[in-house]
Amino acid sequence: MPPRLTRLPPTLAQYLHLSLRSHSTHHPSPSSVSASEVSHFSALASSWWDPHGPSALLHAMNPLRHTFIRHCLTSATTEPASRQFRPPPPSSTPHHKQGTTYLDIGCGGGIFAESAARLAGTERVTGVDPTPDVLRVAKAHLASDPPLAASGKLSYLEGSVETLLPADLQADIVSVFEVVEHVNRPSDFLTACMAHVRPGGWLVGSTIARTWTSWLTTKVMAEEVLRIVPRGTHDWEKYIQPEEMRDWAGKQEGWGEWRVMGVVYVPGMGWREVKGSEGWGNYFFGMRRLV
Repeated sequence: MPPRLTRLPPTLAQYLHLSLRSHSTHHPSPSSVSASEVSHFSALASSWWDPHGPSALLHAMNPLRHTFIRHCLTSATTEPASRQFRPPPPSSTPHHKQGTTYLDIGCGGGIFAESAARLAGTERVTGVDPTPDVLRVAKAHLASDPPLAASGKLSYLEGSVETLLPADLQADIVSVFEVVEHVNRPSDFLTACMAHVRPGGWLVGSTIARTWTSWLTTKVMAEEVLRIVPRGTHDWEKYIQPEEMRDWAGKQEGWGEWRVMGVVYVPGMGWREVKGSEGWGNYFFGMRRLV
């Protein structure tokens, strides 16, 4: 049965209310982690680093994650005012002189976290995930690269951003790649993530727009027809429109810039940036902390 667009909430705040009522399997808690999502990704843990397995699309998307972050960092002072909620103060800088720090929330098996730790300009990467089986895979894969493991640049924490992160752990880049559509309370989750972004830094992520196109591509084609994504990976009603995300971000005090980049998966070619496609399906988003 295809979804009915008219039953979906028009704003992120209303979506938050619906998600609490319809998707939570337990009483509200400080954590936005979904127990069903933890169970789902636990089953995929052993194949996380197989570039041809169930996580193949994540491996293929990883280079674009870095591309998007570079766009955010290099364009922070050159974008027109229309791309800004509020003008940045003169002292606002995208990262620190000693190197860029990353906090990868919902890091999974460490695909992005490891690649970020290998960058020459990286000072520190901390990966956080609530799924023990997946984190064991991440740590084992890190151990298979002795020089990287010995460098101390990459570490992992088990838990949710709301409950297990030290209050003083902040980073230049806080990433939530393919995470927002898997949590119970996206507004609370993003607010908790924003608290860990240093002034001048960015909260970046990727998610999926809630459209007929995304329902056909992610639910019908990817999960049912082509079987390139395990069945049950996505809940279409948890997808968030880019304009909903932008409107919500624009209301957050102390945040001044917004970026979005639509991407499309082309069979045989991988993920490609397609300008204006953020309203169709997959997209990256970024918001910059000013103070």
